[in-house]
Amino acid sequence: MKLWPVVTGVAIALTLVACKSPTPPKGVQPITNFEASRYLGKWYEVARLENRFERGLEQVTATYGERSDGGISVLNRGFDPVKNKWNESEGKAYFTGEPTTAALKVSFFGPFYGGYNVIRLDDKYQYALVSGPNRDYLWILSRTPTIPDAVKQDYLNTARSLGFRVDQLVWVKQ
Repeated sequence: MKLWPVVTGVAIALTLVACKSPTPPKGVQPITNFEASRYLGKWYEVARLENRFERGLEQVTATYGERSDGGISVLNRGFDPVKNKWNESEGKAYFTGEPTTAALKVSFFGPFYGGYNVIRLDDKYQYALVSGPNRDYLWILSRTPTIPDAVKQDYLNTARSLGFRVDQLVWVKQ
């Protein structure tokens, strides 16, 4: 038996399992009464739990738009100061259930999707707390490059109460 096809098959299977879960972490609920049209547009990444896709990036933004197929277009952009260049990633997102619940699956490459869950959002759609499929992924987003300290503390308290490691957040240079 040739080993290479088996290793490749196992690697593909593990990747599919790792990338298929768009659900939020246990005990974390996406917001309801969500209005996608109000969420569209440009958001600044104020803070994040570091991840391999964004490691070291500054001036990070995410811009969301409507897709003709009913999904949401995603354009993530950030500046890499080491390489002195901008990085961009285009993706697509779709609701995992009703569009009034802010639970989406997002993909930046092929058929692989990960979770994108808005777990806190102010009434004016100016500040958002977003989680991935587990507690290793968390973002604080704002419509402006900075947020008031009261909002920051409030969102940190929410994240902490849900079991996220807020002491490991990276505060993004905008």
